[in-house]
Amino acid sequence: MITLGPRVLKTGVAVVLALYITEWIGLEPPVFAAIAATFTIQPSIYRSWKQVLEQFQANTLGAIIAIASIYLFGNNPIVIGFVTVIVIIISLKLKMESSISLTLITVLIMMSSQEFNGILTAANKFIIVLVGMGSAFLVNLIVSPPNFNKNFTETMNKSFSTMSLLIRTTISNELTEKTFQDQWSQLRKDVAKLEDLYKILDEERKKISKVKPLDVRELVVFKQMLACLQQGLRILDIVEDHFFQSRPEQEDTKEFDDQFEELIQYHEMILLKYSGKIRELDMESILRQSGLFLESIMEDKSIERNDRLRLTIIGSAIYDYAFQLDRLNELIDQYQNKKQILNTTANVGFLIFLKGSELSISVDEKA
Repeated sequence: MITLGPRVLKTGVAVVLALYITEWIGLEPPVFAAIAATFTIQPSIYRSWKQVLEQFQANTLGAIIAIASIYLFGNNPIVIGFVTVIVIIISLKLKMESSISLTLITVLIMMSSQEFNGILTAANKFIIVLVGMGSAFLVNLIVSPPNFNKNFTETMNKSFSTMSLLIRTTISNELTEKTFQDQWSQLRKDVAKLEDLYKILDEERKKISKVKPLDVRELVVFKQMLACLQQGLRILDIVEDHFFQSRPEQEDTKEFDDQFEELIQYHEMILLKYSGKIRELDMESILRQSGLFLESIMEDKSIERNDRLRLTIIGSAIYDYAFQLDRLNELIDQYQNKKQILNTTANVGFLIFLKGSELSISVDEKA
């Protein structure tokens, strides 16, 4: 089933707005504004603004090159081809790769025009581009602005659910091979999506935090959530590469299976804690238990050296996973405690304000 996301719908709205504005102003051809709008819609407000700036610079450069080339060499096909190559080279040198397509369209439309009236023609084409870019930026800013915190949390919960199934069954081998591989592939895609979402959140924090305040503490928690998922994905890779090749005994298989079960349960409890559904967690025990488990593998001389090395690699990954979960638990504690302090301070301030208002009213009545 194909679903239409907000970005797809906003692209359509931006195209409609650009076409209406250009027709209202009387600019020709309006379709060029629609093309510019489709290139400007981005997944975040900051990236959309960045795209507008880059396209403005690139199109200014393209327009100047096109006008100069027409005046100096004309607009025959050979000149147009040569100018196209020059524009691409300059754009790459100036690191404007994302704007090359629209810049080339600007150059081609200007140079292929049969009627060229100098600066007026160039200005007309340039204003059309600005209308398209402005329409897209306005739509991206007003219509369904992206909520990356919510998107990150939802994708993270979905990823954890998939990872939980895979880690719980990777040793026992209960899933069919096709199901396991499909779920594993989906997990990789979801984690990659989370990485992109985090990059966008980090960009917004750095670039537009003064305009749109972001909670940096929550962003740190998100980063650690991502690190835990990445470590879980790494465990799956390591188990695939080393566990069954180590020729484990049935007892070893059960011990590893139990370790994975406990780690996943703790991971699940931490996420419930973040959502405010449970209270404190004793993470020290799981970290200590993982460390003892790793030591027991390393000291078990009954296992052949090569097999023991393979199991040690898995044990190290288990300990690292427990460490990442421990770190996540601490960060959530810090984030929630700070949030509670801020809420308490805000409530106290509001009560003081109310008391002050009551006192003022009382004095006025007595007067």
